[in-house]
Amino acid sequence: MSRHVAVLLGGPSTEREVSLVSGRAVATSLRRQGFKVSEIDAGPGLCGALTDTKPDVVFNALHGRWGEDGCVQGLLEFLRIPYTHSGVLASALAMDKPVAKRLFAEAGIPCAEGLLVSREAMMKGRPMDPPYVIKPRNEGSSVGVKIVFDGDNQAPFDAKTWPFGDTVLVERYIPGREIQVAVMGDAALGAIEIKTDSRFYDYEAKYVPGQSRHIMPAPILPSAYEEACRLAVLAHKTLGCRGVSRTDMRYDDTAGEPGRFYVLEVNTQPGMTPTSLVPEIAAHKGISFDDLVSWMVEGARCGD
Repeated sequence: MSRHVAVLLGGPSTEREVSLVSGRAVATSLRRQGFKVSEIDAGPGLCGALTDTKPDVVFNALHGRWGEDGCVQGLLEFLRIPYTHSGVLASALAMDKPVAKRLFAEAGIPCAEGLLVSREAMMKGRPMDPPYVIKPRNEGSSVGVKIVFDGDNQAPFDAKTWPFGDTVLVERYIPGREIQVAVMGDAALGAIEIKTDSRFYDYEAKYVPGQSRHIMPAPILPSAYEEACRLAVLAHKTLGCRGVSRTDMRYDDTAGEPGRFYVLEVNTQPGMTPTSLVPEIAAHKGISFDDLVSWMVEGARCGD
């Protein structure tokens, strides 16, 4: 057992607050199991902090840009400190949604129809007939995501206030149900359904207790459940992920079951908060939070 674990948390991304909650939960679990733990808020002095701390392993509890897009992973590779979750390439690929979609398409994984649109083009008019979804190309936790339905009067996009780069990912809205699958190693742990009274599973629905309802296992036909798990493992492997990941899907069963799955994205560093889905799915499989955390620590390594 590696005795000294540095937990990276916080950081400068839009998901800082979620990362702080995830990181503290992980640190508490590791201390409970007898590990020596150093909590490091990932800022400009991260390299020096890691050099001074000299951990055996890094548990990367960062969410969002810089923490799960290959940047921190590259630093840890340079320092030769084993770390949890996916490596540099898989992290970068998964975080860039348009690139991931192209790889999924080549692997036969169904995705929502989509296109990249410039700020200027978004201001000129609707890029496709509604309903459609606009989202940043490389953010997580539904940050910046909006759905445009037919009849909406409010403009969904303002180029002057859009803080997520010069391009916007526009995708066809998929009706139906929100299904997410956790993968641990190279096997699916299970599929969960999320229901919310919000228009979609947005940031608040994900992290505010009581804003969503989780149904585990997802109440879908056995053949559909098996297909969801198959697609999640295939997406995990297509990107070259390792450790734990979570695949987000829409399940269009509006014409009846079995319906059709559409993979939205793969999260290479799923949340570890009290409302997070991977710990809940793992618990249903008999894997405690402590066991999940220690498994990730013991599987930490450098390289893809």
